[in-house]
Amino acid sequence: MKQHFPLKNVQQEKRIYRNRVLISIGIVTFFMLLLVSRYAYLQITSFEEFSTASDQNRIRLQPLAPARGYIYDRNGVLLADNYPVFSATMSRADIEDIDDTVERLIPVLSLADEDIERFKSRIKTSKKTERVALKLNLNETEIAKFSEVKYQFPGVNIETQMTRYYPHGELFAHVIGYVGRINDKELKSIDKDLYAGTNLIGKIGVEKSYEELLHGSPGNESVEADAHGNVLRHLGRKDPIRGNDLFLSLDYGLQTVASEQLAGRRGAIIAMDPRTGEILSLVSSPSFNPNLFVTGISTKNYSALRDNLDQPLYNRAVQGSYPPGSTIKPMFGLGGIHHGLVDWGTAISDPGYFTLPGDSHRFRDHKKSGHGAVNMHKAQIVSCDTYFYVLSYRMGIERMNTWMRQFGFGSKTGVDLPSESEGLYPSPEWKMRTRNTKWLKGETISVSIGQGAFTATPLQLALATAITANFGDHVTPHVLRDSKGAKVHTVHNAPDGKIEFNGKQEDWVKMRDAMVDVVESGTGRGIRTPLYHIAGKTGTAQVKSIAQGKRYNEALLTDRQLDHGLFVGFAPAENPEIVIAVVWENGRHGGSAAQLARPIFDYWLLQRKKNPIRPANHQISGGLMTAGIKPGELPSGSSILSADPNANPNTAATAAQPVNRTAQAPAANTSEE
Repeated sequence: MKQHFPLKNVQQEKRIYRNRVLISIGIVTFFMLLLVSRYAYLQITSFEEFSTASDQNRIRLQPLAPARGYIYDRNGVLLADNYPVFSATMSRADIEDIDDTVERLIPVLSLADEDIERFKSRIKTSKKTERVALKLNLNETEIAKFSEVKYQFPGVNIETQMTRYYPHGELFAHVIGYVGRINDKELKSIDKDLYAGTNLIGKIGVEKSYEELLHGSPGNESVEADAHGNVLRHLGRKDPIRGNDLFLSLDYGLQTVASEQLAGRRGAIIAMDPRTGEILSLVSSPSFNPNLFVTGISTKNYSALRDNLDQPLYNRAVQGSYPPGSTIKPMFGLGGIHHGLVDWGTAISDPGYFTLPGDSHRFRDHKKSGHGAVNMHKAQIVSCDTYFYVLSYRMGIERMNTWMRQFGFGSKTGVDLPSESEGLYPSPEWKMRTRNTKWLKGETISVSIGQGAFTATPLQLALATAITANFGDHVTPHVLRDSKGAKVHTVHNAPDGKIEFNGKQEDWVKMRDAMVDVVESGTGRGIRTPLYHIAGKTGTAQVKSIAQGKRYNEALLTDRQLDHGLFVGFAPAENPEIVIAVVWENGRHGGSAAQLARPIFDYWLLQRKKNPIRPANHQISGGLMTAGIKPGELPSGSSILSADPNANPNTAATAAQPVNRTAQAPAANTSEE
């Protein structure tokens, strides 16, 4: 049977085709509109955002670290310099796997664990495009090794950065301090924008106290870089502002002379202008080489300094607390006059000891047989302990505490150096608070001669002596004399208070005259000179206590058990220009300490103007050449520790030898105190 098929429906096919075309056009149109809208969004609405993002892949704003301000002494001698070093740097924007890159660089750059730890702590908090130093001060061998394999480390660059150098090494270490790598604790407190591109910050001394002035303000530079962080073009630049230059009150020559007196000894010397409070010299011995800390000190070198029995890192001048011994007797004597308990005619009979009423314990005088009839003037000259035992019994610890605190004892002096110790002037309240026991009358007797719980820093002794030289005018010790640069800082060189004293001006004059006689005919007579008058006071502080009834016997003691020797004084006595405080640890007696002060007085009053000590190649401006340093003379060759500043090859040569530069310790005790 024949099958029949329906005829083709052309109209229906056309309709279906038209519908399909329309649907296709609609789909194409929809996607075209979608594409156009997306294109419009990218090109019009979000143009700036994505253009910036694109530019950031090739255009970067790199921070420019400011050069640190120079530090000079009062005469323009350069004490802290800047010099360029090569550093390996990288940023998180250029390297995906920081840890792997660092691991592979260890044998190339001879990275130490300290380098890696410091780098990782810093790069965690850095901006993505900020370049952080992995290792500072690369040597030629390390640079050469890296150059050979640089293609294996895209994003790692060798750059030139400025760092610190101290041309005089140990000589000013404790007062100027040093800079070092920024650590984790410091990262939490600093302004990261201000320290962008900077690895160093002041750690101790002037470098820390005046960090804000010395650091300066960073700049920035726009650069075009490739995918590996390599700079292709420099597009724009905002120059950084260099930190202020600081001019200190320190004198290079005086510091040299003072350091020579303590060479091979433990102790501290402070020299100060009593009229202004300017510190002219500050020496703590032994000292250390601050250059070792700048680019990161090794564990071995740091351990050698930290574990040294002589504690070279310890600033004895500002932090050391010592029993002041008899050096405080002039100040204490004026307190007796202030309270009307004694006058210059008040005399006692000294049998060589003192006993409290109802107590058999004898508080001994340093002279076993006593000094006979003693008034205030004689008590200062022969340093009669018994006289001050009697005075303290009459005065009482409360009045003693109130009076002596006016001279700066028991509180910080306000010096512009960090980590200053307060020392201690004890009181019944202090003892009850710290030891939960009552004050004993015998403790008052010990405090009266600078023993017992009474401790003071060499700086406090210098300040108290300056106040005495000023007839009661108070000054604040400071090392900054002037600051020049973008930031303004005012230095005050004037008395800032006065002792409340009920006596007369004549009493200050008489105490000065008594201190002059201490040097002319008393316990300090070993340093008298016909060229000018020195007003001084010696002191001896016990290190090892001696039992009642026993005698002090040096032969039975070790070197570190010998008494400390102390001296304070000012000159010229009639118009003081310089105050000196000396603490010689285990120096045996104050007469020995006084002999260390004499060459310092001589230099300041007799030699300084005619024949000053200056470093070789001295010029008044910054930079390596003005410091007399060549690029090969960098910190890597410096010694770790030296009690003698002349042991450093960079310590200055002098124009001429000063008069009586080095005092020798006497073979025997030349004084009673």
